[in-house]
Amino acid sequence: MAQEGGVEAFGEQLRMAREERGMTVEAICDATKVSARHIRALEAGVLGELPGGVFRRGFVRSYLDALGAGGRPLDEAIRESCRQSGVNEPAETEWAEFAENVKNSRIVHRRRMGMRWAGVGVTLAVLVLGGWCGWRLATHRGLLPAIPIWRV
Repeated sequence: MAQEGGVEAFGEQLRMAREERGMTVEAICDATKVSARHIRALEAGVLGELPGGVFRRGFVRSYLDALGAGGRPLDEAIRESCRQSGVNEPAETEWAEFAENVKNSRIVHRRRMGMRWAGVGVTLAVLVLGGWCGWRLATHRGLLPAIPIWRV
């Protein structure tokens, strides 16, 4: 399956390979667990009807495995066909956007860390003070030392 001719040619080659093996669209659907609508869109070269990114590549790989024609060259051929026909790979832009969002959220997260540690410190101080007061009361010593009264 050559990569010349774009997505439509690639889809046509997939359809021809399926028919050469005597397989129906339903047989491919059963083998790949991909809906017939998506298989027909893939064979027609209408990748806009397929889910993007990882799902599209997974559908193509499953289809090729069902035909017994899987392999890295064919996987790369569909990517090249997508690039030639102008079908962009949304996963690349989505990953860049995702990475930017993670970066921005970590900056805010670091700012909050100082306040979080201050809260932990205050909580520990209150617990220590409460423990000390409890210990003083339990040993009948009182909370404050007795003030000596001098008698004259």
